[in-house]
Amino acid sequence: MELLQSINWAIIAPIIVIQLVLLIVALIDLVRIENTKGPKWMWALIILFINIIGPILYFLLGRRNQ
Repeated sequence: MELLQSINWAIIAPIIVIQLVLLIVALIDLVRIENTKGPKWMWALIILFINIIGPILYFLLGRRNQ
């Protein structure tokens, strides 16, 4: 319990919110888009398991411009 009280939530909370927003937006976009660079299941795993970097990688490298 002491560990949770010693965390500076003013710094951690915005990072958590940014992560959740990126994750949700990336997954919604992945479902809606028809073509990606690589299989969709691979991008879903990257988005879900590589924290903040996964959704950013998806938007930079995974989307195929039409």
